[in-house]
Amino acid sequence: MAEKVLMKGNEAMAEAAITAGCRHYFGYPITPQTEVAAYMAKRMPKIGGTFLQAESEVAAINMVIGAASAGVKVMTSSSSPGISLKQEGISYLAGCELPALVVNVQRGGPGLGGIQPSQSDYFQACKGGGHGDYHLIVLAPATVQEMYDLTFKGFYLAEKYRMTTMILADGTMGQMMEPVQLNDVKMPVIEKPWATNGTKNHEGRNIINSLSLLPEELEVWNHRRYDRYAEVEKNEVMYEEFMTEDADIVIVAFGIAARVSKNAIVEARKKGIKVGLIRPITLWPFPKEALLKASKTAKAFISVELNMGQMIEDVKLAINCSKPVYFVGRTGGMIPSPEEVLAKILEIGGAK
Repeated sequence: MAEKVLMKGNEAMAEAAITAGCRHYFGYPITPQTEVAAYMAKRMPKIGGTFLQAESEVAAINMVIGAASAGVKVMTSSSSPGISLKQEGISYLAGCELPALVVNVQRGGPGLGGIQPSQSDYFQACKGGGHGDYHLIVLAPATVQEMYDLTFKGFYLAEKYRMTTMILADGTMGQMMEPVQLNDVKMPVIEKPWATNGTKNHEGRNIINSLSLLPEELEVWNHRRYDRYAEVEKNEVMYEEFMTEDADIVIVAFGIAARVSKNAIVEARKKGIKVGLIRPITLWPFPKEALLKASKTAKAFISVELNMGQMIEDVKLAINCSKPVYFVGRTGGMIPSPEEVLAKILEIGGAK
């Protein structure tokens, strides 16, 4: 049986990447994700991998483009301001249809903001932070075990769909320590006949490119890409439901906000208020069908976030604005307390 180890979330992601077969990491230190780079710096040389601290975030993401073009498993990690610097490169990854894993352990913003946990990069991750028509697969862990499991899953999905996957974790997830069941499962081998790894395994040359000066051609490329996105939406939506069977009020939250919300739900149930939780694990694709189904019987929704209200828009769209959607949020690195969430539940549902 695989061993269980007490690890930080950042360390768990790094170990999962190595287990998934990643042997190339390019990054730059920034709080609160620096442990990812530190872990890779120690481990990569021992397993024949490449660790390189680039001169900047811009350099790091372009190194990712080069490695991904060659068909190898590659990863970078950063936090909010650093991810902003990587956005042009992320758009190039999408335009070139390259599989890679990008980790964002979020901190408060905008600007340099602070170093405390946040979820204020939701729009950037889920709506496309760079230029052009594209999506990333966006995974949101809520435990250190999921930091491990979703990193492994992220590499698989990236290669399966030839897309870039992002782990969107708040700073709490990166810094907290929990027991982690390490995985000894082998990553499925996915052939990459498109890779620029020489002519040994295929005839002619492969060229990785995102430039087309013919608008008709670029439109075809975009439609083809969105056909693939439709497959992801059909097959890869992940979410957790908690006490939703009879819920009059449904909370929607991810990451640390979901853990806080569960405590509030338990207390609300003791007071006779029927509350449940839908926790998106894939922020893109968003679990629209699950929310739409819940809206048939629920009377109201609450979006709990560590920002000024971003996911609330997707909640409203998912339920076709058929029920009221309330908001509980803290920003700047503050985390909503169970008491704050419970207060909103009591305001809506009324204490008995």
